[in-house]
Amino acid sequence: MRLLMVIAIVIFAMPITGFGWAEGSNILLDPYLMCKKTRRLRGKMAEICRHDSALLKEIINGINLGFRECEFQFRNRRWNCTALRKSMRKILMRDTRETGFVNAITSAGVTYAVTKACTLGNLIECSCDRSHSRRNGGQPQMVNAVTAVAALERQQAAYEKINTTNVAKRGRGKNRRGRLLKNIKFPEGEWEWGGCSDNVNFGFRHSRVFLDSRYRRRSDLRTMVKLHNNRAGRLTIRDSMRLECKCHGLSGSCTVKTCWLKMPPFREVAARLRDKFDRASKVILRNDGNSYMPEIETLKQPTKYDLVYSDDSPDFCEPNMRTGSVGTQERECNATSLKSDSCEQLCCNRGYKHRIVSEWVNCKCVFKWCCEVTCEKCLEKREINTCL
Repeated sequence: MRLLMVIAIVIFAMPITGFGWAEGSNILLDPYLMCKKTRRLRGKMAEICRHDSALLKEIINGINLGFRECEFQFRNRRWNCTALRKSMRKILMRDTRETGFVNAITSAGVTYAVTKACTLGNLIECSCDRSHSRRNGGQPQMVNAVTAVAALERQQAAYEKINTTNVAKRGRGKNRRGRLLKNIKFPEGEWEWGGCSDNVNFGFRHSRVFLDSRYRRRSDLRTMVKLHNNRAGRLTIRDSMRLECKCHGLSGSCTVKTCWLKMPPFREVAARLRDKFDRASKVILRNDGNSYMPEIETLKQPTKYDLVYSDDSPDFCEPNMRTGSVGTQERECNATSLKSDSCEQLCCNRGYKHRIVSEWVNCKCVFKWCCEVTCEKCLEKREINTCL
């Protein structure tokens, strides 16, 4: 139930003009109500809601995935990405760093979940990306680093020309090699495109359709910041792709090497977004009313890969219903740490309570053939510090 509440908050927390949804209504408790109650939906988003329950399920799974990782990445910070409905709803109604991270991680989560569903064959409209695997009448395509880069550049250019507004205009006449190709390490010599490459472009596209389509015609700063962070989350997935290879040959030799593109573990993606959270840029609206710029003019314009925000964050030390802060009272802290989980930082210099607890834990575990592990129970003492 808590995850369903979180999902709904992500999708509905910001007021939507023209749909008549009241803030705080019961629609926050069920994300599927967006599809059931919204008769004005048009285009691909309407198709997903009305005719593609399997894809909608993966989208919901992706939002859940994003929130679970958000809680993990911030578990030792003052703001711990709590899934409490009232708190998260208030967070998402503003444009702080925290809001930007939530939007980015959930957008990345949807991209990841939909892409993985394609690879596993769980969606009838997509499968692995085999665009490079076979050429010349179905014969294996042998490539090297140079020809593989050229093929990936052509594919990405074609995708962005179709799916990204004004990309061709902005990039005309420039070398626009993306981070995807910079991050992939190609093997030496010739190898064969094969295996089951993750169809990340399909996941990217449907994450954008579901999370962005209702906001594209709006040009206020809040909308621009939200769409920017949504895209940054998706780009983090796409640009984290790696090349995996398998050798074929007698007696373990590597006569032929087959390679394919694969997404990294989502925890790695979330960690990259957390680093972007720490470096996020505060922005203000330009005089033209259609774009934004850094609040401090001397700072560099944030790229499409960076996270941005327009509101300052509360300190999250004390409970505050207006900002969504639940405070840090009773949070467990580390008295010897110098990082964000230290008692000094996490407890906001209020002090902390120290106690020793006894716990029964598994110990002296033995593996027995085959296939059983037996353990004894031992009583261990553990020191616990909690914020006052």
